Amino acid sequence: MNIYRISNDTDVKTIFKKLDVCSGGISIMSDKSELFLFYIKDIKTPAANILKQDALSIGAEFAVPNGVIECKSEFVDGVLICNKKHIKILAKKELAQPFGLKSLAHELKNFIDEESFDISIMGVLNANSDSFYEDSRFKPNETISKIEQMIADGADIIDIGAISSRPGSLEVSEDEEFLRLKSVIDTIYSQKLYEKVEFSLDSYSYKCLEYALDRGFKIVNDITGLKNENIAKLASKFCATVVIMHMQNNPSNMQLNPTYDNVMIDIDNFFKQRVEMAKSFGVQNIILDVGIGFGKNLEHNLTLIKNLAHFKKFQIPLLIGASRKSMIDKITPSDIKDRLAGTLAIHLKSLDNGASIIRCHDVKEHYQAIKVWKAIKNSF
Repeated sequence: MNIYRISNDTDVKTIFKKLDVCSGGISIMSDKSELFLFYIKDIKTPAANILKQDALSIGAEFAVPNGVIECKSEFVDGVLICNKKHIKILAKKELAQPFGLKSLAHELKNFIDEESFDISIMGVLNANSDSFYEDSRFKPNETISKIEQMIADGADIIDIGAISSRPGSLEVSEDEEFLRLKSVIDTIYSQKLYEKVEFSLDSYSYKCLEYALDRGFKIVNDITGLKNENIAKLASKFCATVVIMHMQNNPSNMQLNPTYDNVMIDIDNFFKQRVEMAKSFGVQNIILDVGIGFGKNLEHNLTLIKNLAHFKKFQIPLLIGASRKSMIDKITPSDIKDRLAGTLAIHLKSLDNGASIIRCHDVKEHYQAIKVWKAIKNSF
């Protein structure tokens, strides 16, 4: 007899099928195979005691501070340690409990109803001369060649932008943005390039977005997270997909000491509000983007990447765009042109943690890296 340890990120269902385990057994044992850790903040102390006992009774655990049993504090924090089977049981048990545990039960249920999405590469092209990465810039007469090359390199989506949103950048007028975009959009439309790949417009201008959506574009990439509700109405009119991104403040001042009570909870609440609003206007297809580098310091960015799986509970595709961003320079000093390796490290880890759309400048390199990542992930 021999034994070896299997990686925690292994798809156990694939292994069980190879072992010819019965279908019922696969379902039961799969629920026991994945460990979940939940940080629960500001839970009422009586609720913490109830949850602790309920967790222990089913083989799970709830780590709480010393002295919780004496209820000396009104609120405490704790870490729930469980598998999917435990979550299903606790989600039912806590529905009958007081002190806010019913709300917790509904939250837990969201995490076991997660959906999986196909992985897509979103290539970045900028029709402006001041985007932070020079190689992403192009001129109108290069539109066809740049797009054809990006498609050949493996892009599923091409995100066109005409204004810089780098830290410290100033707002450009809607007319100026439209002037930069019009000939590019017209070329994409006249050459029917939108039949070869999906196009996204990185804009929050109603005028520019309406023009693009009327000419084959399918995705609204709004860095303001639908701050203007009219953009949601416009997207609904064209049955377009909307990327809701989180940004604190605006590009001109977003990196001036960004602060959060708790970056995970603050962005979670932001997504809840914006998704509900988008759906109220009839938007059917939504993508969420935590906004790496948009009003976040290095610690915030690392926390979001490491805990990205939290946002899978929305059952909405997650986009990550950290391509060549300055957070890499803060970890290992490097110029923009030398940040490809750091970019790939962030994006592959984001895929591990639930991202399904990668927004990047280097499509060819990402296509290869993701192919290798998939091969490893699907191996046994």
